[in-house]
Amino acid sequence: MAFPSFKLAALAIAAVGTLAAAPAMAGKTLDAIKARGQIVCGVNSGLAGFSAADSNGKWSGLDVDVCRAVAAATLGDPEKVKYVPLVAAQRFTALQSGEIDVLSRNTTFTLNRDGALGLHSTAVTYYDGQGFMVPTKSKIKSAKQLKGQTVCVQSGTTTEKNMTDFSKANGLSLKPVVFEKPEATIAAYFAGRCLAFTTDASGLASYRNKEAKDPAEHLILPELISKEPLGPMVRRGDDEWFAIVKWVIHGLVEAEEYDLTQANVLAQKAKSTDPVVQRLTGATEDTGKNLGLDREWLLRAIQASGNYGEIFERNVGPKTALALPRGLNNQWNKGGLMYAYPVR
Repeated sequence: MAFPSFKLAALAIAAVGTLAAAPAMAGKTLDAIKARGQIVCGVNSGLAGFSAADSNGKWSGLDVDVCRAVAAATLGDPEKVKYVPLVAAQRFTALQSGEIDVLSRNTTFTLNRDGALGLHSTAVTYYDGQGFMVPTKSKIKSAKQLKGQTVCVQSGTTTEKNMTDFSKANGLSLKPVVFEKPEATIAAYFAGRCLAFTTDASGLASYRNKEAKDPAEHLILPELISKEPLGPMVRRGDDEWFAIVKWVIHGLVEAEEYDLTQANVLAQKAKSTDPVVQRLTGATEDTGKNLGLDREWLLRAIQASGNYGEIFERNVGPKTALALPRGLNNQWNKGGLMYAYPVR
């Protein structure tokens, strides 16, 4: 029996509405995480401010706090994380092979990584750019004064290609001295094997603070030669897990915008009359059902790590040893690029 076109359209709309109303399934990655009782998070082997372990093996840093927030949202406990330190050359293979559930390791989102490696970029947690560091005694004040000089750089990163592009574009004939591991790269620079060292500006600040005998003896040059949006990556093929990691990050950014903090989130759930705050805390709406989680998923994430601003200030902000300004990582309404998707 033939149906008039308007009836077919009505049936199609009804079908879409039914699908949209269905709660999300947990997904195979979350099922595996729940079965083992912990998230396996790939991190940097030692980048102060982002991911580093102390003498007792306790991990801390901006990337670590993201893993803690995801664990709190999904498992109810921020401590249920196994951290796997990875060098740059290992990180994508570890994620592709299933050795880790999420890569939260100062990794730049690029077309190739998102489109050709079987991975998904989730959400930006730090807007960075590549820079150069030189000894203060060199008297060099600009990257364009590095013509013909040796530069220590880590292989298997976007850093190496960016440096080559910058060198060609500006006729600098830079001479790369390449190392596989960051520890070898930075050791070579401080030993004087290269005049300059290049990596993300945040990394330069971290290494200068941690490794230099006197940080004042090393200058980070003012130019940034690339865009480096950093954030966690997950495997393709599990849209539910991708959505969870992405929305935890957006939730932490939106929490800062609405002044929800680690200290006040419970009280705000009980007393706030702001519809957005009520929604973020699960007081009035169950946003978790759309992610295969419960209604307090974001409340627990905020309790675990604080909002995005707290995470930034605690790990890399002006009052830390790295002393990085908020800059591009400020909220969108304060001159920065941190603009959360609405949690609704």
